[in-house]
Amino acid sequence: MSLQKWTRSEDHLPKNLRGLRLPLIGSPLFIISVPDLVIAQCKAGIVGSFPALNARESEGEPPLLDAWLQQITEALDRHNQDNPDRPAAPFAVNQIVHRSNSRLERDLEICAKWKVPIWITSLGARVDVNEAAHSCGGVVLHDVINNTFAQKAISKGADGLVAVAAGAGGHAGAQSPFALIREIRSWFDGPLALSGAIASGEALLAARALGADFGYAGSPFIATHEANAQEKYKQMIVDSSAEDIVYSSLFTGVWGNYLKSSIVQAGMDPNNLPSADPTSMNFAQGSSKPKAWKEIWGSGQGIGDVNAVTSVEELVDRIDREYRAAGHRLAAEFPI
Repeated sequence: MSLQKWTRSEDHLPKNLRGLRLPLIGSPLFIISVPDLVIAQCKAGIVGSFPALNARESEGEPPLLDAWLQQITEALDRHNQDNPDRPAAPFAVNQIVHRSNSRLERDLEICAKWKVPIWITSLGARVDVNEAAHSCGGVVLHDVINNTFAQKAISKGADGLVAVAAGAGGHAGAQSPFALIREIRSWFDGPLALSGAIASGEALLAARALGADFGYAGSPFIATHEANAQEKYKQMIVDSSAEDIVYSSLFTGVWGNYLKSSIVQAGMDPNNLPSADPTSMNFAQGSSKPKAWKEIWGSGQGIGDVNAVTSVEELVDRIDREYRAAGHRLAAEFPI
């Protein structure tokens, strides 16, 4: 594993987001992101994350989220003690700020207790959620699909943004990253990540060139040994490309990207899917997707760069090599 750090200025970033090996955030993946994946991502030098709703205990049992945060915190502390020259990156927890998420208040308290360093908020910008994060020294990144939502999130106290552009896996926007990042950067100079087909070092460098501080990648990590995904799902990621992605609102009520083959497996025609009403979203059971569609699998358009199921470390190493090589190639075009 390379120990070399990227060298651009980080003065505008909160302390929790500085010093990464690579400017990359592993996005929170429903069901798939579990402590093993998060810990591996952080040890590899990028931000690892998971949705709080992934930690679901049986009735009467203590909160699994509490146990997961203890596991992650202790594992990363041990890594840092054993590897002072190669500390782990911080981790993040995704909070679904939607009125149907009945666990939100409890989960906010647990995250504050464990001093979660990075909070990723989705589907609703709320002052009290941001205040809960700030109470324990956390940094809030709110995901948005357009500039209007971005302005609203910052006005309510978010520290930074995740711009979810066209091509992102799962719930995704429809705007080009070239437009979305530039519109946000016209007024906002704080932490900004870009989501949308970030599966290679070249894509990560392009995100940085646009003005994003970080890439935000999910789909490539589905095809890793540490991911809590079915082997068939992982192989479908490897075997598919951008033209195998379908953009639909049917499955959750919000537009998102899904693997065409998984839709066919469910007995539906991916070319003739009806739309759904956004009011059908309901996170009371942890996901807005009905159980009947639990094997409709999300994916972004960047999976053409995923050619094998690997470890997280191998994946991050590949993106790191590609990122630096692409940077050197472009730098040669601009001699001092």
